[in-house]
Amino acid sequence: MRIIAHVDMDAFFASVEERERPRLKGKPIVVGADPQDGRGRGVVSTANYAAREYGIHSAMPITRAWRLSEEARRAGKPPAVFVGGSFSTYRAVSDKVLEIIMRHVEIVAQASVDEFYMDMSFTEGYEGAKRVCATMKREIRAEERLTASFGIGPNRLIAKIASDHEKPDGLTVVPESRVQGFLRPLPIRAIPGIGPKTAGRLMRRGIRAVGDLQGMFRESLIDEFGKLGAGLYRRSRGEDDSPVIEERDVKSVGEQETFAEDTRDFGAALTVVRRMSEDIVRRLVRQGFSGFRTVVITVRFADFTTLSRSRTLPDVLLSSDALQFEAVKMLMPFFDGRENPDKKFIRLIGVRVEKLKR
Repeated sequence: MRIIAHVDMDAFFASVEERERPRLKGKPIVVGADPQDGRGRGVVSTANYAAREYGIHSAMPITRAWRLSEEARRAGKPPAVFVGGSFSTYRAVSDKVLEIIMRHVEIVAQASVDEFYMDMSFTEGYEGAKRVCATMKREIRAEERLTASFGIGPNRLIAKIASDHEKPDGLTVVPESRVQGFLRPLPIRAIPGIGPKTAGRLMRRGIRAVGDLQGMFRESLIDEFGKLGAGLYRRSRGEDDSPVIEERDVKSVGEQETFAEDTRDFGAALTVVRRMSEDIVRRLVRQGFSGFRTVVITVRFADFTTLSRSRTLPDVLLSSDALQFEAVKMLMPFFDGRENPDKKFIRLIGVRVEKLKR
């Protein structure tokens, strides 16, 4: 019997900010770009549940989030607190959550900084899997002062949907015998992979719940959606045979940052590269690497043209100063005519290291 669990940290970035800053407790929190009183750029990374009550959600333009916050303020509600966030802090907390999980489970796949899949088949039953997950929930809460929602099912698809079913701080078990009934009343957007455009096409055909999708013929879905249609047919029935595969072999470590305003200020770029270099080397040390040999920089211009350049060094390095030196050398041509003859403004800079050594 295969049993898979999925854990999703609840409003992870915002929850960490609330934990680190007690003054924020209970307030609507939005992690993302600086809204600059409605003139900001960028998007929302995470909104906590209080902010979500205002209609603010991840990936929303930060200006829209600010306007919703202002609407709430004018209605007598507390305005949202906008926080830039610390991705190095979030990664460190994520590593600690992973350590807790690995006390109890051998096969773990990290899907993102706040999501993990676990093969719970060793428990030999759903009750045993539920007990182990409940223990992990308690330890995450006690040690990290954060809540997590767990979903347990016969495959990754059902486990992921289940983890979102009782958020926050949920624990939902969907054994194989209950899969069809569990899925049937859910909205079609509950199925991973169904985005706004696909949902719109389905709803125009009167398909709003997963049960409606289950009633469609496979051939009809393929005729209308092509290969996607075959996937819709399978996922609506809870079919998924993808295994949980550990991916511990880290190939690269990197950072990127979008400027508040498009810039050609090399000094501003230096400040960003210095900070990213320090964060990258800290991550390498924390993950047990002894150094890197390849440095990659990425530059995105204001017109969204994106270019990358790389250099492989003769020796293995493990120094933020050395990384900064190499990254700056490769970055300089983007601030003159060599890589930027049209003098375009720069929107984003990224630094990444590869050819890592243990």
